Amino acid sequence: MKKFTTIDWISDMDLSEIDRGVLLAGVDEAGRGPLAGPVVAAAVILDPKRPVAGLADSKTLTAKSRERLEVYIQRNALAWGLGTAGVEEIDRLNILQASLLAMQRAVEALSIAPAHVLIDGNRCPPLEYSATAIVKGDQRVAQISAASILAKVARDRGMLDLDRRYPAYGFARHKGYPTRAHLEALRAYGPCSCHRRSFAPVRKLLQSNDEPSLSHIL
Repeated sequence: MKKFTTIDWISDMDLSEIDRGVLLAGVDEAGRGPLAGPVVAAAVILDPKRPVAGLADSKTLTAKSRERLEVYIQRNALAWGLGTAGVEEIDRLNILQASLLAMQRAVEALSIAPAHVLIDGNRCPPLEYSATAIVKGDQRVAQISAASILAKVARDRGMLDLDRRYPAYGFARHKGYPTRAHLEALRAYGPCSCHRRSFAPVRKLLQSNDEPSLSHIL
């Protein structure tokens, strides 16, 4: 049976003990909060001989910085993989379980087997490897920071594709998050096929008596 642990705070000494001589994969996801689109996860095994400068939590970086770092990470990492869970899976499983599923798929997509997996957050998905969940790991652990960047860039790119299919919603601007503009578009046009029916603003709209016709955008 694989060992899973959760760490609320990890010191530099603790991390060096985990890191010493062990092939680590960092895992993070992007897209838990939006009302539309998939949740995307990434797993990264960095090459200690080819460090990537500038790694940080993807939320603190500009889009241009994330895209630049994406290239460096993919070029210099020993291995990286992506995993997604789609809207139907999010609605069927709930967003937490769908996020864990996307993480599991990202790890399974790695071309090299890690000795240990570091997960951002407080829950570990089912894996074939031992794993540690680290709260705010994307701020502390280089492998998780790299994964957060790949996941965020991949998801944002996918939302640009959805914007071209459904231009009325403004996905290119808000990436599916519940901004005022997005909520106004939902009320005006109704949900499209990429909206998460289990999320409250979408669910309430579908249950309302004055629901708009969806036939022109599904």
